[in-house]
Amino acid sequence: MALGALFGSLWFMSLAFTPFLISQAVDRGLQSRRPGVLVGWAAAVLVVGVASAGLGIMRHRSMTKLRMAAALHTADLVMTHATRLGAALPRRVTAGEVVTIGISDVWTIGRAMNVGGVGFASTLAYVVVAVLLSHTSPLLAVVVAAGLPVLLLIVGPLLHRTQRAGLRYRDRQGELNARLVDILGGLRILNGLGGKETYLGRYRKESASLRDQGYRVGGPNSWIGAFGDGLPVVFLGLVVWLAARLAATGELTVGQLVAVYGYTAMLVIPVNVMIFCGSDVIRGLVAARRVVDFLRLPVDDPSGGAAPAAPATLHDPGSGVVAEPGRLTALAGARPEDAAAVIDRLGRYGPTDATWGGLRLSDIARAEVRARILVADHDADLFAGPLREVVAGPDEPDDDLVRLAVRTAVAHDVAADLSRPVEWGGRNLSGGQRQRVRLARAVHADPEMLLVAEPTSAVDAHTEAAIAERLSAARAGRGTVVATTSPVLLDRADVVHYLVDGKVAASGTHRTLLAAQPGYRALVTRAFGDDA
Repeated sequence: MALGALFGSLWFMSLAFTPFLISQAVDRGLQSRRPGVLVGWAAAVLVVGVASAGLGIMRHRSMTKLRMAAALHTADLVMTHATRLGAALPRRVTAGEVVTIGISDVWTIGRAMNVGGVGFASTLAYVVVAVLLSHTSPLLAVVVAAGLPVLLLIVGPLLHRTQRAGLRYRDRQGELNARLVDILGGLRILNGLGGKETYLGRYRKESASLRDQGYRVGGPNSWIGAFGDGLPVVFLGLVVWLAARLAATGELTVGQLVAVYGYTAMLVIPVNVMIFCGSDVIRGLVAARRVVDFLRLPVDDPSGGAAPAAPATLHDPGSGVVAEPGRLTALAGARPEDAAAVIDRLGRYGPTDATWGGLRLSDIARAEVRARILVADHDADLFAGPLREVVAGPDEPDDDLVRLAVRTAVAHDVAADLSRPVEWGGRNLSGGQRQRVRLARAVHADPEMLLVAEPTSAVDAHTEAAIAERLSAARAGRGTVVATTSPVLLDRADVVHYLVDGKVAASGTHRTLLAAQPGYRALVTRAFGDDA
């Protein structure tokens, strides 16, 4: 930034001194008809012009480097923080917000950083020209000195309006990008359900609303652009008119008149730059606020104490859920997000008061928690690669263990060939196939405690029954928590926690709750009809 300010200042100084040199050439060489003196001053103009060209190149290079460095450094900070958040990232911010930060905000911030260099140089150039004019005409110097505050009084309110409208626009832009990411991620499902036209209509409506908000941002912005280009020219005309009158009365020489014109013409550049610097700062502040909000998302401290030495009970005080080692525990509630929140707390994703063997999960080293407690989301990402590597995850693929996990997840239609390529996100698989591959990966990991959310929501009843039977057998002796309203899975559970408003309303076996809890019976019947 200091280098940009240096080259920018020197470049503006070269522009400011050129009119002075020309005035000397006119007054001392041309008017007095002294060719030698004229050639000398003309040579000085040439030297300053060549230096100005070089300084202009260096100014542009340094400003470009500053802009790119700031943008890429910001992007690096965002990516590093996203990596630290890990699986907690989608729980705390939408994908659309991250996309908007990455493709828009970081470059807006980079552009705003230029203000520190070229903004300083423009201000210095304005002061220098005012000083040079004071030696020529104090009246013109006063007019020039008063011109900038007048411009700021006109443009300032527009900058304030732009900031307010820009904040609202940026919020809605992130929301719209989030919807776009969701639509793209679920396009195949939407096609299958015939819902893509409905989502297209919603997206068009929200996009039109964002466009209208963009017009509200563009209104004051367009006036800033008009004033940035137009007011300096009006200013130039006023100063030249005054200078011409002074020259007509003999108070200014012809050379001085030329110099005044040069000074004021040159001032168009720094005044224009300062106005647009204000606009860049406003937009940069809007973008920076969003980036800082993202960087403030809390990251779990990986350090902590030791975990229980042996398999131990998980307890969530907020809901009353208890998950014992060696048992299949089911969570059933009318609102899937309630069960998902319990699983997140038991898996230590985000703030939690849950305990593990009487120890607070948040006080245990995160690496210990991740190594022994696995949360398997129904929409967890799948990496690209051969199927055996996708299922094996971080482990060295063992075909026998992979096939056993695939059999448990009833994913034989996917795994006829373990070398079958899986695209990123499982895009070459159906929704049900992706769900079963995720389950196979979780089973293959064989954690001490497995927490699974809706593992059979995208499969048919026959496949669901097979998964329920094989999962309970494969996890025998290990702790498993399943969030589901499937009667087949619920009937296999050792204990079912019936959740109402995120809290345990009753606990027992599936058949006991069917007989004793009308709300539970209505929940399962509503979800699965007579098959319940």
